[in-house]
Amino acid sequence: MRALLFLAPLLLANADIPPTVKAMLDAAIAGGNPSEVAIVEKYARGAVPDSADAISHLANAWRTDRENRRLARLRDAGPLQLWTGNAEIGGYLSTGNTENIGASGQLNLQRETLRWRHKLRLSADYQESLGLVSREHYLAAYEPNFKFSPRGYVYGAAQYESDRFLGYFDRYSTSVGAGYNAIKRDDITLDVELGPAFRHTDFTDATTESSMAARGSVDFDVKLSRAVSFSQDASAYVQRYNSTVSSTTALNAKLIGPLAAKLSYSVQYESMPPVGRVGTDTTSRAALVYSF
Repeated sequence: MRALLFLAPLLLANADIPPTVKAMLDAAIAGGNPSEVAIVEKYARGAVPDSADAISHLANAWRTDRENRRLARLRDAGPLQLWTGNAEIGGYLSTGNTENIGASGQLNLQRETLRWRHKLRLSADYQESLGLVSREHYLAAYEPNFKFSPRGYVYGAAQYESDRFLGYFDRYSTSVGAGYNAIKRDDITLDVELGPAFRHTDFTDATTESSMAARGSVDFDVKLSRAVSFSQDASAYVQRYNSTVSSTTALNAKLIGPLAAKLSYSVQYESMPPVGRVGTDTTSRAALVYSF
């Protein structure tokens, strides 16, 4: 009975829309792109103002149904469903006057439900120059978010790092705090986080450090076009001894289907590295990305 009550005004609205206009709107709805539906709706309302209300009624009914289906999918999903992400791999090999080999890989996973967001990141960089290892960096990070409002959330973060060329064999970090979606649009997003943290570091000079810190992060993403996107991620652990600031700037361009090319530039700064170590490390990468 409820279905009939819902469909009755929709059928009446459809009857008021000229067939050619109705066909264009149906084609946009079948495509499933909200932006395209909004554009067709806008120009259709202007072309046939007598049917403006019926056109908007049809478009809004589709939006409502689409949102209800999305919410139902999020509510009913099992723990192994709703995971999305990407895997990227890059490398190089040079011989002749110089012999260099390098490889980098990264896996990003994310699962988002009505209240929870889970983010997992694994990455590794390895480089040899003339048979000697010149870079070796490993990272594993997990961050759960509990969304208490459309924009606000509480986060937890756990991270492991190893980079002996930056002066530490092992570093464990944990943090809790608050996050906020400062910008939340289809083409631009900006997330900021801030909270206390605890870090334990085993340095290459045989010293160790365990101390409280303040953690902050910024995650900015913008779609420059349908095929090209730009991202700027930065985070900082500020503490009395050896604070850390890291930043990654990336440009992503779609190639074919789920494949994309990615250029990135990363900077990691250690305020007080062990004696003999440089405090700033930079890495430029070119990688192939597969999204799923």
